[in-house]
Amino acid sequence: MARNIKHIKKKKLGNYPHLMVVFSISLALFVIGLFGLLLIHASKLSDKVKESIEMQVYLDKNLTDTQLTRLQKTFTAKDYVAQQNDTAQVRFISKEEGAKAFLDETGEDFMEFLGDNPLRDAYVLRIDADHSSSPELKSIKLDLESVNGVYEVQYVESLIESINSNIEKISVLLLAFAGILILVVIILINNTVKLALFSQRFLIRSMQLVGATSYFIQRPFLNRAALQGMISGVVASMLLFALMQYAYHEVEELKLLRNDEQTYLLMGALVLIGIVIGFLSSYRAVRKYLGLSLDELY
Repeated sequence: MARNIKHIKKKKLGNYPHLMVVFSISLALFVIGLFGLLLIHASKLSDKVKESIEMQVYLDKNLTDTQLTRLQKTFTAKDYVAQQNDTAQVRFISKEEGAKAFLDETGEDFMEFLGDNPLRDAYVLRIDADHSSSPELKSIKLDLESVNGVYEVQYVESLIESINSNIEKISVLLLAFAGILILVVIILINNTVKLALFSQRFLIRSMQLVGATSYFIQRPFLNRAALQGMISGVVASMLLFALMQYAYHEVEELKLLRNDEQTYLLMGALVLIGIVIGFLSSYRAVRKYLGLSLDELY
């Protein structure tokens, strides 16, 4: 019987719900991480869409091979041309290839009744995602048209404007939702820590009564909160990593949108967020209980 009474007293003064705190913070950080992954993949998808933008550069007729080579080198050196595996995304389409493609698509051979091929040799340039805004594309078009040997530059302007407009709207919505989500998660973690420390209020009061300084009382709680935040961040990161691997295994196309560098930065941020929020929440809660009278603790 005495043991039971001792156990109950110990629970009142010193019991702290470690697993509940770690689980709650881990779940909250996992939600943030999940949305962070969504933003990373959405950003990568946006870049992929933007990098699919192409400009058709039609050339003057009767250019020599030397002139064609010079033009290709000129286009390759442009900083607004997309790179893939350190290779500029520039390809040449001869007028014969253009005529064959037209025949394959329409089944009509205009060579039969025209007697000549009216098409022009062309270079197709894929534009880098960082230069895909409508004003920059117009500037790029003017720059290409100023090159000696270029007859005309074309791209689907209305489609590009529609893509940029939709991407901008989606980005604003995602960022707004991310801000709300982060605020909710911070409040959730803060309330979790405060609730956990509520069970420690009499222990804090007891330490005050025996003459312990505020720093001495706060230090173990703050250290524990930071440790729990770090553990929660690691757990959330491990769950995210496992979820990612499963998703990549089930949907192969998702691998095209992966960005390992940003993903690892996100995981590191989760650990840091867990430590900072846990530390600050614990600091505020302990400071609150240090300032309460005995009657207010009940």
